[in-house]
Amino acid sequence: MANIVAIINHKGGVGKTATTANLGAALSIRGKRVLLIDMDAQANLTDCLGISTEMEKTIYQAMKGQIPLPIVRNEDGLELVPSCLDMSAIEMEIIQKYAREQILHRLLQPMQDRYDYILIDCPPSLSILTINAMTASDSIIIPVEAEYLAMRGMGRLTNVIRDVKNNLNPNLHISGILITKYDKRKNFNQDIKEIIRETFQGDVFNTSIRTNVAIGEATASKHDIFHYAPKSTGAEDYSTFCDEFLARESTNH
Repeated sequence: MANIVAIINHKGGVGKTATTANLGAALSIRGKRVLLIDMDAQANLTDCLGISTEMEKTIYQAMKGQIPLPIVRNEDGLELVPSCLDMSAIEMEIIQKYAREQILHRLLQPMQDRYDYILIDCPPSLSILTINAMTASDSIIIPVEAEYLAMRGMGRLTNVIRDVKNNLNPNLHISGILITKYDKRKNFNQDIKEIIRETFQGDVFNTSIRTNVAIGEATASKHDIFHYAPKSTGAEDYSTFCDEFLARESTNH
């Protein structure tokens, strides 16, 4: 059975898409069967893995019930369910649907035996799409940028996670909070790290993703960090993070 993980933060620009792509690539390198799902109307994950955002078959048609989940493979061998700009209309289109929070859960059921890990890149909002991802998932990774505004809204996010756990998915748990864009030379980055650790106790991963230009360059070149710059600190951090994530998940299961 696949371990389904939603990568969530309703604040944009915190490294959700980079984390989805690079954790997926790191798991794949370790011999895991991985599927990535782009739930965002901006289709950033689709784009940054070199897949056209103009594909005929995307998660949009699947969410509307027209097709099963379409899976494409990028040139680095990662499997992805692509998104498209039409996803911005899906909220209105599924609002009347019965059990609309469980559409993704039902779409993923036939995939459960084909993969070890299914990673979902969520939109930067607490929308019905994010609720769908939480309802379908076993666990959640929350990327948080090491800056002062990072903590704003975290209470709201954890409340929504609690609501989903209580009402829709009793097995849901937070795998951990991942600090991104971290620069240990900046004192306030260290302060923020301490505040996040104090606030969330054991929920914070020991690994932080350091600020590294290669992560952004990899995205622009349509590759994950391991194919683009395997010797970079970005690759080192995501590799270490992957090992820590796997260790955590083995104790949770």
